[in-house]
Amino acid sequence: MHTQRRSRWTNRILIVVATVALLGWGLGAKNDKIVIGVVDLDQAITSTNEGRKAREEFERKKRQAEASLIPLMDQYKEQLEAFEAKKFVISDDARFQQQLDMAELQNRIENKRKEISGQLQVDRERLIAPLRNKLVKIVEEVGRDGGFSLILHRGAPGIMYTKEALDVTDRIIEKFNKQG
Repeated sequence: MHTQRRSRWTNRILIVVATVALLGWGLGAKNDKIVIGVVDLDQAITSTNEGRKAREEFERKKRQAEASLIPLMDQYKEQLEAFEAKKFVISDDARFQQQLDMAELQNRIENKRKEISGQLQVDRERLIAPLRNKLVKIVEEVGRDGGFSLILHRGAPGIMYTKEALDVTDRIIEKFNKQG
């Protein structure tokens, strides 16, 4: 397993190195200077004005979703306390029925958590996707207008280190906010 993981990383690194080498060779054929940039889209999204608004909206939705679980959790807590108080004085059948009721409530809570988690993922994507698409267009503009040969995504597989001087994230954020 460990060897497979190392092999996958090695393959990804080799692919990135080969891609950069091929691009460098192809671009070098024109005797043009090769200019490479790196952008952290996640940082750019959270640092833009619209990104901050989207994050605040997502956090609001998250709080609302979590608040919807409170009544179920309170109900479970009440049932558990009642069960603990009576478990030695009630019949085996009654004890068994209360345990089933609590298990059913636990399942409802877990299902509600999964539902909330899925909905939050959808909500997050609805808020972030338009920003990401706009940022990608801005990265293309900055690349074209700035004379870049290549702009890499910092989170891309195989990119383990880049010089800070190559980072164009601040440029992207600035341009995004100006267009906002």
